[in-house]
Amino acid sequence: MKSAEIHRVRNIGIMAHIDAGKTTTTERILFYTGKNYKIGEVHEGTATMDWMVQEQERGITITAAATTCLWNNSIINIIDTPGHVDFTIEVERSLRVLDGAIGVFDAVGGVEPQSETVWGQADKYSVPRIAFVNKMDRVGADFLGCITEIRERLGKKAAAIQMPLGSEENFVGMIDLINFKAMTWAGNDQGAKFELKDLTDTELEEAKLYRDELLETLADYDDKLAEDYLGGAEISVETIETAIRTATIKHGFIPVMCGSAFKNKGVQPLLDAVVKYLPSPLDKGEISGHDAKDLEKIVTRKPDDQDLFSALAFKISSDPFVGQITYLRIYSGELTTGSHVYNPLEKKKERINKILQMHANKRTELETASAGDIVAVSGLKFTTTGQTLCAEHKPIIFDLMEFPATVISIAIEPKTSADEDKLTKTLDYLKIEDPSFNFRMNKETGQLLIFGMGELHLDIITDRLEREFKVGVNKGSPQVAYRESVKGPGTASNTFRRELAGKGQFGQATVSVEPVKDSLDVKIEIKKKDKSIPEEIYEAIRRGIQDAAPGGAMAGYALIGLNVSIDSVEYNEAEANDVAYAIAASMAFKDACTNAGLVLMEPIMALEVTTPSDYSGDVIADVNAKRGKILGIDPKHNKDVLKAEVPLSEMFGYSTQIRSKTQGRASFTLTFKQYEALTHNQAKDILQKRGIYI
Repeated sequence: MKSAEIHRVRNIGIMAHIDAGKTTTTERILFYTGKNYKIGEVHEGTATMDWMVQEQERGITITAAATTCLWNNSIINIIDTPGHVDFTIEVERSLRVLDGAIGVFDAVGGVEPQSETVWGQADKYSVPRIAFVNKMDRVGADFLGCITEIRERLGKKAAAIQMPLGSEENFVGMIDLINFKAMTWAGNDQGAKFELKDLTDTELEEAKLYRDELLETLADYDDKLAEDYLGGAEISVETIETAIRTATIKHGFIPVMCGSAFKNKGVQPLLDAVVKYLPSPLDKGEISGHDAKDLEKIVTRKPDDQDLFSALAFKISSDPFVGQITYLRIYSGELTTGSHVYNPLEKKKERINKILQMHANKRTELETASAGDIVAVSGLKFTTTGQTLCAEHKPIIFDLMEFPATVISIAIEPKTSADEDKLTKTLDYLKIEDPSFNFRMNKETGQLLIFGMGELHLDIITDRLEREFKVGVNKGSPQVAYRESVKGPGTASNTFRRELAGKGQFGQATVSVEPVKDSLDVKIEIKKKDKSIPEEIYEAIRRGIQDAAPGGAMAGYALIGLNVSIDSVEYNEAEANDVAYAIAASMAFKDACTNAGLVLMEPIMALEVTTPSDYSGDVIADVNAKRGKILGIDPKHNKDVLKAEVPLSEMFGYSTQIRSKTQGRASFTLTFKQYEALTHNQAKDILQKRGIYI
């Protein structure tokens, strides 16, 4: 986007709890902006943005899909994100590169569990938001209740800029609190046109009350507006809209709107609000990063096509015609087809073969792209999710993304020898495409394990292996991804010496470990570096520890929550060998962990169940029986919202169990919270089932 036009760009995401209507809202946006000539429906499997076979069959969004449309002379780049908790990584990496977002809420459900998760992710990246209370036509719709929950459960300053006109089956439109107009939809044009009417006396009286509430909230952010409001002066529409825009972009204020995307009501005003109140790349301003030559030094890039090129790779996927494509958010400078860019983390140059503007799984080739654009490119060989691309002579590194821990695994095996040849290669590709997926061989059992965020996540992975990549696999039952850690500090030394081809191979290292509470990492530091020892020896020792940590020291589960110190290194220049030092370090590390006292850690999940009050007692009793802890119960619309912590090992098949206990009327979400140590007897029982005795 040329610098003169970048103020017209809006890079937004649509995010919500599952089934709140994100994809339905996006489909209406594409229809009213002229991007699509007909409306796609999620329930019919015809939604443009849900293009994967698995999405169409299940009626859910699995992968974030990007598109671009035009509205009121503005260019809106949209990413439709998943709502299911198993695919939260798609939301994370999308929000990392977006300038604004629409948070969609179910008018009946209000702020649901995954709503809190995705809003926390948006807070992490300081993404300004508009709230859209959807499904106002449903029985039990409560617009004001949603606003209260946004304020209380999400901790946001929020106020309505619209009020619903009618409710439930009588919902016909909304009242614009800024212009004091009624907007109504009727006719058989699929909501393409709406009518503006003057308010009746009753509607005007109610609108003034809520407009005053809006102005009081805005007065906290705009001194001039506050002065005029307190002085009783007439406040212009322009003044209010400017105040909303400033408060939304700079202060986290949430303007709240309403509608029914499925019934084609309220989407055009939502688009108007995106253009009016959400930021352009210019509003977000320059972006900071680290100088690749001096990571302590902070450098910036401006949203200008004349500045040095910089971009962030936030997603990788496969295209049947183009091959592997990498989605980029360009922050500065210009990109052209055939040009070369630099990856400072990999220290590699990359060639841009094609630049593509994406519309879900369809593509249009571009010659150039520049600051503010979200595009896909082909030809990148080394770049992975979260890495920076930039100009080689002045490299910059943007902050890396954090990816959640995988807590569930299943064993898979190829059906035939031909499948065996393809399986590892395909899994390697899926790991690049999806950073929340992992796999490794269990050395004790010889099984190939794949790890994911939940049962649905792994189900989708195995389904894609068979249908998309034509790799036949047999799969086992889901297993808990336990971890190992240590009880206290421990130290060990190890010397590796061997003669190979008449030449001595020598390595020695002394290593200490200590536990770190609430950490999923293994951090390695050198206690006192001996300058006479070459740097590659220390690198070999570090590599040996890093390679040993995923294999554990007790039962083959990865080690977590450790600070590892390289205390001393014995150096023999004549026989020193990198491999020997790596082996010595890995053995010393495992011995140090054993000396420190090993513990088995299990994943604890945050469980939130929404159930009719009549069944709360049964649900609570069931959670207690699963070694769970009830943290709180909140009443909500004749239902109870139960919050609990429960071990993942007790939760397999819970969807069937909860349906049985509540006659199918309860819903739940399950998200990873932390790892906790098991008692010796609990660990003993688990490991004995695997033939390991402690």
